[in-house]
Amino acid sequence: MIPTSFPTKEEIARLTARMLLEIGAVDFNATEPFTHASGKKAPTYVDCRKLISYPRIRAVLMDFLTVTTMREAGFEAFDNIAGGETAGIPFSAFVAERMALPMTYVRKKPKGYGRNARIEGVMTPEQRVLLVEDLTTDGGSKVSFVNAIRDTGATCNWTAVIFYYGIFEGVTEALAKDGIGLIYLCTWWDVLAEAKAQGSFDAATLEAVETYLRDPAAWSAAHA
Repeated sequence: MIPTSFPTKEEIARLTARMLLEIGAVDFNATEPFTHASGKKAPTYVDCRKLISYPRIRAVLMDFLTVTTMREAGFEAFDNIAGGETAGIPFSAFVAERMALPMTYVRKKPKGYGRNARIEGVMTPEQRVLLVEDLTTDGGSKVSFVNAIRDTGATCNWTAVIFYYGIFEGVTEALAKDGIGLIYLCTWWDVLAEAKAQGSFDAATLEAVETYLRDPAAWSAAHA
């Protein structure tokens, strides 16, 4: 069923942050920082894939993502919902079900045999495609997935994610240069605000996280 009436963007951001904290999808640790895929250190970690194991929270967030997408991109803006391999696949299926649209998924690279395809499922040249993922940091993987979609002749001008880091400069501008609009539910700033409100972590940890969010490069360099 397509959701039609939901809270404001600000309340959606707060509730999304609350749910991520509630299920332990977010962790803060300033004394033993996490190493991200880039190799840089950070006191923050988020794992949106945990959401698939919590049906009530999962259902609410997918409603939020669907209605936010319709609010920002349009109510009749898409013909196909595509998920990025692998984390985006379940979320794209949930959104496609709500929008009553076909679902496909995009491989990170051709599988190397058979049709050697990157697109799985049925995607046709005239379709307008929404790329759904779990999160985005700098947007790099989104461009690769979008280009694979566009190679079919389909149009892809939007990507929707649950979580957007929101701490690195120029991400939305870089995506816009590639003709991609970014839709998201919450950022690290929303999570930090909710963590402070709930007292989810000690004051020293929250202070370290805020210092990191204000200047990720400097914090990572200092803790390399």
